[in-house]
Amino acid sequence: MSEKVDKNLPKPVSPTSKVNQQAGKITKTKSSKKSESQSEAEVKNNDKVEKTSIPVVKKKRKNIRRQVRKGRAYIKSSYNNTLVLFTDAHGNSLAWSSAGLLGFKGAKKATTYAANQVAIDANEKVQKYGLKDIEVFVRGVGSGRDAALRALAQKGYNIIGIKDTTPVPHNGCRPKKPRRV
Repeated sequence: MSEKVDKNLPKPVSPTSKVNQQAGKITKTKSSKKSESQSEAEVKNNDKVEKTSIPVVKKKRKNIRRQVRKGRAYIKSSYNNTLVLFTDAHGNSLAWSSAGLLGFKGAKKATTYAANQVAIDANEKVQKYGLKDIEVFVRGVGSGRDAALRALAQKGYNIIGIKDTTPVPHNGCRPKKPRRV
């Protein structure tokens, strides 16, 4: 019961051995006998997999410019900054802008002029989607909330509704018990 070995097949190379490709010599590094036999088995298995595997060619996705007629505009106006975000009806973002992004620094980010510029910039970015009807959600107490809303109205959007989503505290958590000294 002797096994026949095909002499034409190359000997499997373990990952712990160095191959000198020019001379065709194999130099083995120090390793245990068990790891050599295991690595040889792995190489045999890998050779079989590599021969049978078919290279997968990925198809390039074309950038389809989707048209969104209805969407939402979120205006967040704090004491320090103003942000405007346009989304579709499902909440997937289309375009956004902020006063800091436009280069306003410090206290100038919270001004009405900065909020007006933010709304105009976000409008330019969302023009390619063909957005016409928007619901506006306003959040925050900053001075830019009304200015950004007016800028959106001037740009020709059909504003379906305006909702104020500013978080309002309602007595919150239970306070800590008094400290006894």
